[in-house]
Amino acid sequence: MNSIPESARVSHNGFSFSLLTDMPGLVEVPGMEELRVSIHAGPPVQVSCRRAGLYHSGTSVYGDIHVIPAGTPSTWEIRGKDTFLTLSLSAALLTKAAEELNLDPSRIEIRNRFQVRDSQLEHIGWVLKEEMECGCPCGPGYIDSLAMAVATRLVCCHSSTPVDVRRPNKRLSDRRLRQVFAYIEDNLAANVSLGDLAAVVGLSVSHFKILFREAVGLSPHQYLIKRRVERARSLLSEGELSIGQIALQTGFVDQSHLGRHVQRTFGVSPRALRQMLR
Repeated sequence: MNSIPESARVSHNGFSFSLLTDMPGLVEVPGMEELRVSIHAGPPVQVSCRRAGLYHSGTSVYGDIHVIPAGTPSTWEIRGKDTFLTLSLSAALLTKAAEELNLDPSRIEIRNRFQVRDSQLEHIGWVLKEEMECGCPCGPGYIDSLAMAVATRLVCCHSSTPVDVRRPNKRLSDRRLRQVFAYIEDNLAANVSLGDLAAVVGLSVSHFKILFREAVGLSPHQYLIKRRVERARSLLSEGELSIGQIALQTGFVDQSHLGRHVQRTFGVSPRALRQMLR
């Protein structure tokens, strides 16, 4: 393994999470005692993976998820810097989630998933990431509740005995969502309009706005700003570009425009955030 920790690992009651980075190359990961959920947290990167006798290759974009059952080794071929949030869950935690759903834990098998979309699981992951980056101010009870939410979601939607979550008939498929996300990642510096995003999946603007919010929990504009701010944070931490250059590379009008959104998101100026990240 050549994973590089980006932040501290948080562990509590059979649940742990951390932000990691793999550099380009071949990465061999042994089977772990705990189940793992990997959520892509950086710019798009071409990734191939072999595990459990299966092979998958594709471009991972922000929010793509891999679910890796306990005891499953994997081999990854990475063609760029790959940053991801990894969540690890004990068998005891999954058993508890199954029992609370009135299911027989012995009949529950979490499925091996490659590069799927799950807006609820992704949202919980970003909440955990923010909690970790802030020093876990909400305490262990808060982490316990989020851990149970992750376990419940896995049992409901990624197991051999899925629970009917009654999805609406009309929704954005995982494939179409990924197309939109990939377009956003490739065009963060550009003047992206709602019409541009709707055109990616061949929908009217009004229909696209509704389906996107239902799938992601944010409006297209809110999601675009969120990704621009997160990309700016990454570039600030690298320290290679001026704040003005970062503003232009992440689609903001100027340094002041970037500053307003960074202040709103992180509570500090871009300059102060850069100092905090060093």
